[in-house]
Order: sequence, then C-alpha cells, then structure tokens
Amino acid sequence: MSGNLRIVAGARRAVGSRFRLHGRDPALGLDCVGLVAVALAADGHPGSVPADYALRSGDVAKAEALLRAAGLVPIADGEPGDVVLLRPGAGQLHLAILSEDGVIHADAMLRRVVERPGVPPFPVVGTWRWQGGEG
Repeated sequence: MSGNLRIVAGARRAVGSRFRLHGRDPALGLDCVGLVAVALAADGHPGSVPADYALRSGDVAKAEALLRAAGLVPIADGEPGDVVLLRPGAGQLHLAILSEDGVIHADAMLRRVVERPGVPPFPVVGTWRWQGGEG
C-alpha cells in the first residue's frame, strides 16, 4: 500500500469519531488538526501537533508555516491522501484529507468525523503532501 493510501486509511479509521476542539484521540474526539495528525501517523509521520490555535483563526501564512514545519510540501494538484487547507468562512481555516472519491474531515456542524463525496465543502486555499513515507 502506498503512503498516500495509508494516510486515507488512517483518516477512514477515524470516521465516526466525535468532534472535539483540540482533540487528538479518535476514541475521545478529534478536530481537523487531530484528524490530519492521526491520518499522517498512519504513514509514519512523527510530527508534533500545534495546540495554540483557536476555532476562528484566518492566518493563512501561519497555517502554511505550520504545515511546512510539519514536513508537508505545497503541491498544485491533490491526490488521495493529500491535506487540503480550506476556508469555511471569513477568519476561519480548516484541514481535511482527500480520499479517492471525496474528502474526510472533522465536521464541527455534524459533530463528528465524516467522509463526504465530491469536492471539498469549502474553498481550497492550498493542497499539501507528506512525502516522508513510501510511495
């Protein structure tokens, strides 16, 4: 299994977990940062996860710096297993994992991690790839 497919599988294992701001454990709850951390860990990502963020933080430059610091690289076209940085609204950013047919994300409105078909539910700010694993 390629690294990107391991990331998708890691994210899928979290589907159904409840939403919890700053959540890092699928059994207790995840937010979008926690979901990405769990998914990337499935491909051996050792990275630390930031804890100093609020639900409303629209600082794209800070988010991009954190993604780079975590070893992700910006890419033009996303594939399954890539991380997308989304803008749900003014002053708000969100992370999700692309899957083969859609996107996996921690949905604060539905209060759980979901996989939804089709394009991401919010405008895409950027797409990022973890290249540390195989494939």
